[in-house]
Amino acid sequence: MPLWLIILIVGVILVIVGFAGVGQILIWIGVVILVVSLVIWLLNRGKSRV
Repeated sequence: MPLWLIILIVGVILVIVGFAGVGQILIWIGVVILVVSLVIWLLNRGKSRV
């Protein structure tokens, strides 16, 4: 299971349980990791075709 997915799941669980501050931080960290990894993947994919 990817790291960003684990962080998002833990963040959502913490928000549901009541630790909203910590949960929201983990959700945002997971989203940032996901976006960065997608950008890196797209850049590497473009370079491999050239």
